[in-house]
Amino acid sequence: MNSPAAAPHRTPRRPEWAGRNYVLLTAATIVTNLGTHGALIATTWAVFESGGGAGDVGLVAMARFLPLVLFLLIGGAVADRVPRHRVMVAANVLNCVSQAVFAALVLAGTAQIWQMMVLTALCGTGQAFFNPAAEGMLMASVTGEQASRAFAVYRMAMHGASIGGAALGGALVAFVGPGWVLLIDAVAFAVAGGLRAFLDVGGIPDRAPGGGLFADLREGWHEFVGRPWLWSIVAQFSVVVGLIGAVESVYGPLVAKAELGGARPWGVALAAYGVGTLAGAFLMARWKPRRLLFVGTLCVFPIALPSAALAVPLDAAGLTAAMFVSGVAIEVFGVSWMTTMHQEIPEEKLSRVSAYDWFGSTALLPLTTALAGPAEGAFGRSTALWGAAGLMVLVTALVLLVPDVRNMTRRPQVKAAAGWEPAVAAAGAGSANPPTAAFLPAPPSADAEGAVRRDG
Repeated sequence: MNSPAAAPHRTPRRPEWAGRNYVLLTAATIVTNLGTHGALIATTWAVFESGGGAGDVGLVAMARFLPLVLFLLIGGAVADRVPRHRVMVAANVLNCVSQAVFAALVLAGTAQIWQMMVLTALCGTGQAFFNPAAEGMLMASVTGEQASRAFAVYRMAMHGASIGGAALGGALVAFVGPGWVLLIDAVAFAVAGGLRAFLDVGGIPDRAPGGGLFADLREGWHEFVGRPWLWSIVAQFSVVVGLIGAVESVYGPLVAKAELGGARPWGVALAAYGVGTLAGAFLMARWKPRRLLFVGTLCVFPIALPSAALAVPLDAAGLTAAMFVSGVAIEVFGVSWMTTMHQEIPEEKLSRVSAYDWFGSTALLPLTTALAGPAEGAFGRSTALWGAAGLMVLVTALVLLVPDVRNMTRRPQVKAAAGWEPAVAAAGAGSANPPTAAFLPAPPSADAEGAVRRDG
């Protein structure tokens, strides 16, 4: 009979940095991304099956996008006043109900374009409140020393689910029809909302009552504009994201149709981008660059490669390689940016600053996609694509002129995570209410306070 001392040591089932909240958030994200990326394909086919054309597809997409932009700032303020997990669950419930009604209409064969627009607008509204709350909750769920690795693994799971969801959704749309895929998405939101309901916010300090919603928005704005590196990078990505949107939604399919033989090479190139994001996240799970923003910003330059490849145009293999490199690069930036934000932004202001980041980064998308066609007519497709690539390079080079972008460094910190189990926590293990923002003394940087970004 073995004595207790001789009993084999049990290996932990998960890394010490993967606390309960982190695991729940990651699992819920996998579930929702599997459903949502299939539903995006299903929505397009639902429009076609109802007799709509390309213009109707654009209207339905715009209906989802507009409330996302309109309500982002309010969503960020609400998420810093109300427990974030409640905001996330409420948003998931709204998305679940709207997708379930959408699915029922499509399955019944009675869905009309205006109904699709209303229901997708409800989905966009839910996302506007969900995104800032989710980003703030994720930041509060990891410890400081292992934040970079935790974010990288989270993003690997997120991107992997996105790729799998798109592939599975496309197959299911062809096999069982878009209505059933939309219903699966509704179920996915229900499951994810259930997981997020179990998030532990006991380690997050109560927020002091503020002066109201607009006062919170003003405070978030001051946090945002008070950091030159923060607003300069968000301004940079307002241009970059807008141009990427025009390239991927307009020019990419056109070049593929005219020069590469059809939709298949473009689909392969998009898949290569997704694989690149996984490779980039895998890299960042092991690499911890000291100059976070400098390294991240340097990796924005390769994002211009797909535009240049389409402008030449390169053959399918060259375009696929460019998309893969772009995916790796944007992920290096994304993890660096999330790590910087986790390090610099006070926990109680994370969601508001995140909302300004989301808002700024998406603000130009309607304009750039609307101008893509006229720009092609005025300058030619190749010139327009070279112009997009050159403008991405230019705004990225300008950001490197900001001293804090070049000089911001990773610094040691101990930051206890919400939902951290006592057996795993590295700090505050004996406390019933561990601190959530206790930083070790460090030499002050040029800007010792802020940052935010989610991904490219």
